[in-house]
Amino acid sequence: MTTPAMMYVHDWRAWQPGRRDASQPRLSVVEKPAGGHVPAMLRRRLTGIGRALCDMLAELDVDADCPLLYASRHGDGERTLEMLNALAEEAPLSPARFGLSVHNAIPGVYSIGRGNHRTQQAIAASGDEFAALLVEARGYLAQGEPAVIVAFAEQAIPARFAAHFTTPIDTAAVALRLSLAPAQDAWALTSRPLASDATTEDSPQPSELIDWLCGTRDELYCYRPRQAWSLVRAD
Repeated sequence: MTTPAMMYVHDWRAWQPGRRDASQPRLSVVEKPAGGHVPAMLRRRLTGIGRALCDMLAELDVDADCPLLYASRHGDGERTLEMLNALAEEAPLSPARFGLSVHNAIPGVYSIGRGNHRTQQAIAASGDEFAALLVEARGYLAQGEPAVIVAFAEQAIPARFAAHFTTPIDTAAVALRLSLAPAQDAWALTSRPLASDATTEDSPQPSELIDWLCGTRDELYCYRPRQAWSLVRAD
């Protein structure tokens, strides 16, 4: 069996409003992202998480030429819940609000604003979004793409629905540029089988990816597949 080629993280950006540790230059903690990389008419359509993602993606892909893989378990839930509340009150639904509530809405706005006509993919994987992103990214890279951008974003669950979720979710977004080519400033993405006595079934959220990228945790656990991921600075 051929061993898969090593993937490398060449750069990353993240957003987590209100996070105390703001010393990492790749991390933004502002409450209201600017969204300055998309035109104002499009920017008005985006919530905070959409604006943050557009800013991060523009910085990671300056030429707007990389395939984009976007993952979120719940998507832009704020808009979806607004529409459900409107239905409950028998109020008419806004077509524009509906169009921006679909799972690929944020990548779509980004692609229009930045003129990125490359492949885009929106993923929901029942909580295993990061593992799914890595699998899809490896496929694109194996087919010859020099680099791909993967983005993972979630929003905090509103208080009225929080009792239905066992895993706390923080509002956060993270994006990475991945490649198969080693570089002096890149990080090798290594993995090992997860220990059999690791019983929890929770897979990483964007906020935990940020901890990992910032170096405050050594490994990132993915329970489907059962792997522990590490970042090693490439020589």
